[in-house]
This record gives sequence, structure tokens and C-alpha cells, in this order.
Amino acid sequence: AVFTGGLVFAAIVAVSAIAALREWHRLINGGRLAREMIPTSLAMIAAVLLVHRMDGVPLAMAAIALGGFCAALSAAFRSLTVLWPIPWHAFGALYLGLPVMSLALLREDPRGSAIVGGLFVAVWAADTAALLLGRLIGGPKLAPELSPNKTWAGFLGGTLAAGAAESIYVLSLGGSVLEGAIFGILIALAGHCGDLFESWVKRQFRAKNMGSLIPGHGGMLDRIDSLLFAAPVCMAMIYLVGFNPWNSGTS
Repeated sequence: AVFTGGLVFAAIVAVSAIAALREWHRLINGGRLAREMIPTSLAMIAAVLLVHRMDGVPLAMAAIALGGFCAALSAAFRSLTVLWPIPWHAFGALYLGLPVMSLALLREDPRGSAIVGGLFVAVWAADTAALLLGRLIGGPKLAPELSPNKTWAGFLGGTLAAGAAESIYVLSLGGSVLEGAIFGILIALAGHCGDLFESWVKRQFRAKNMGSLIPGHGGMLDRIDSLLFAAPVCMAMIYLVGFNPWNSGTS
């Protein structure tokens, strides 16, 4: 899908986001299917189509905001006495919507396949190295109150591994090795934050996993938690800051 781009990539992103939203709203709804996922799911579809068809980032952001607002209204109609689920349901649209829009926008870039591929390389390298090095080295815990299995060794090792993997990836495409390493490190740091954020959310709802899509590994959100923070950071670095290791590379 990354190499094909177009509607194929947009469809994969939208379907993945809808699967993740199903888990998000079910978690908030006590494990029951929640109707709040209808407006947020429609917002995801609208966001990827608007970015793909019209380069309509403002309209995509408006669709995400509208989806969150409608989800909040739905939660409010469900119960006017218990208000705490309302902002959680609304936040789901932003939590998934911003990464969805970021991925769609990045793939529309002339070097889109290289950029999105590099994003995945950094995230996967960081996650894999953090898991392996955390188990092999052990040592002090990173955030025991949130995730007792994460260690500083895994955090630092995963971050450096992402920088190394990204520099090799960028070099293979003719880009800047130093910028590739910096890019990989920043993406890894964003991914770690996404992982810790989801751990915090699960603690709030006393859940071990966000879903059961993959037996023994949790749900969709458990697989893409790092990417949900990394994708907007990647988009911001390239389009807001102008930091792009692929300026001299190919797509």
C-alpha cells in the first residue's frame, strides 16, 4: 500500500483507523460496542479522501472536529448524569484523526513512498530494539507506574537503533545520513511517548490491552500506539519545520 499510494493507501489507513476507533470507544463504553464510533469513523474516511482528492487539509481538520463533536453529543444523549465519557469519546476523533490525516498528507508528497517508508522504519526499529534490549539488559524501569516492563535500556537502545536504521535507509535513497539519523531519533522519541500515552489510558480504564484482534498481542491500538504520535511529528517536521532528509533523495 505504501508503494502503490493513491486510494489503496488511503483505504488501508482508513480501515485501520476504524478498527482502532472500535477498540477505543468500546474501552470507554465498558467493553460494549459504542455508537460513538459511527461519526468518528466517518470522519476518518472523510479526512483521507479530502487530503487525497483535494489537498483539503483545512476541510479534513474540520471533518475530524465535527466527528469528535458528534461523538460527544452521542455520549451526552446516552447519559446526562455521567459526563466523564464525553470528552474521551470526542478525543478519539483527534487521537486517530490527526495521524490519519498526517499519513495521507505525507503519502501525497512527491517523495511520499520514501517518507512514509522511513517513518515505518524508524517506528519499527525503535519498538523492536526497545523490546529486545529491554529484555536482554533489563535495569531501571522507565515508567513503572505506567508500564512495568519498559526499561531505560530499552528506551535508549530503541532510540539509537531507530537513528541507525533511518540513516541507512536514507543513505540508500541518496539522502543525508546525518539528517536521517536525527529524523529517526526524533521519530523514535515521539513513538515512545505514544506508547506511554496508551499505557496511561489503559491504566485509567484498568485494561490490559485495548482489544483482542491479535491473540496474545492485543488489539489494533496496541500495535499502532507508537505510530499515532510519530506520524503527526513526522508531518510537522517536514511541512512545518522544513526538516526533510529526503530533499536530495528519490521517492
